[in-house]
Amino acid sequence: MEDPRHRSLLGLPGVPAQAVLGFLAQLTQQVAPIGTVLVVQGASGSLTLAGVTAAAFAMGAGMGRPVQGRLMDRRGSRPVLLVTALVHVSALVALVAAAGDRLWWAVVALAWVAGAGLPPVSVSMRIEWGRRVPDEGRTAAYSLVYLVQELAMLVGPLAFGVVIALTTTSLGLALVAVAAGAGTLGFTRALRAEARGSERGRGRVFADRRMPVLLAVVLLLGGTLGALQVGVPALAAARHVPAATGVLVAALSVGGIMGAAAYGARSWQSRAGVRLVALMLALGAVLAPLALVESWPVFWMVLFGGGLALNPALTTSSLLVDEFAPGAQAEAFGWVSTAIGVGGALGSGVAGVTGERLGASAPFLAASGLALAGAALATVLLRRDSTR
Repeated sequence: MEDPRHRSLLGLPGVPAQAVLGFLAQLTQQVAPIGTVLVVQGASGSLTLAGVTAAAFAMGAGMGRPVQGRLMDRRGSRPVLLVTALVHVSALVALVAAAGDRLWWAVVALAWVAGAGLPPVSVSMRIEWGRRVPDEGRTAAYSLVYLVQELAMLVGPLAFGVVIALTTTSLGLALVAVAAGAGTLGFTRALRAEARGSERGRGRVFADRRMPVLLAVVLLLGGTLGALQVGVPALAAARHVPAATGVLVAALSVGGIMGAAAYGARSWQSRAGVRLVALMLALGAVLAPLALVESWPVFWMVLFGGGLALNPALTTSSLLVDEFAPGAQAEAFGWVSTAIGVGGALGSGVAGVTGERLGASAPFLAASGLALAGAALATVLLRRDSTR
């Protein structure tokens, strides 16, 4: 973050505190799905059930985001963040207890509730920071949003790995959930008053016919993430080293951090749609070899390479939201989060089933295939120049 664009953004009042507290608030974004997979698989012995639980979490997050976005438009970010923090943390703690009692229907239901209550921290960041910078600064602002998110996704699994190595998986998940809840409360207090949304017309989100295509591309990108979230802990468990999950997931996060920093550090002349196609294609090509990799160091490096393309792809999708829904970004970002959540559910479910039937390496082929399908679909954005 030595780039002048990032320094300029961090120099704005309130932004440094929001970045730090937003980092803490987002610790469960990666730990929650991974932790539920390990908790449920450990208690039940079923990877399919673990995949269904992770899918329920992702589905809940996807369904909750548009509702949260509408409420943010009407009430502002603060009350939404406060309520969702309480719901999210309570549901995760209750899930741990239900898994211990083998109440599997309750586990799946609580995973959905925890996902639906996932606080919209990154959406709040995108809205506030996007409003406070000129158009040419949006790439750096959105890159910083994903940079903070990836730092949380890096540190969270690492801390989770340390805790479960010393204690238990269930205790680790509960502790990280409580820490994230405290971070959300602090982040809420750090928001500026003008972070409140305006009364925007809901219909404008889809006034541009390319917006549904973009959401489909983002759905496939979310599917890639969902498949990895199941595939990585499942492979670590299959090789009898579940504590390695945090280190492996950290590779994706480290790559994402470096990718976000580099992507936001330069001015791009190519169209955002062209960059999205290239980034999705690169992501699918990089992940494909994971199904054949046996060496842990090589596996780590390949995941790192995937992270380099992943965050720039997410940043580019946010830039396209600005282009396709300029008057309705709050709700539009909610729909993007929904697409990621639904895609994550799809990817988690596919990974769980294929992993159980075809082996622990199969989820990585699913992740690669979803990314390549997203690249193919993103080419439609290049052909459709008529926006209304």
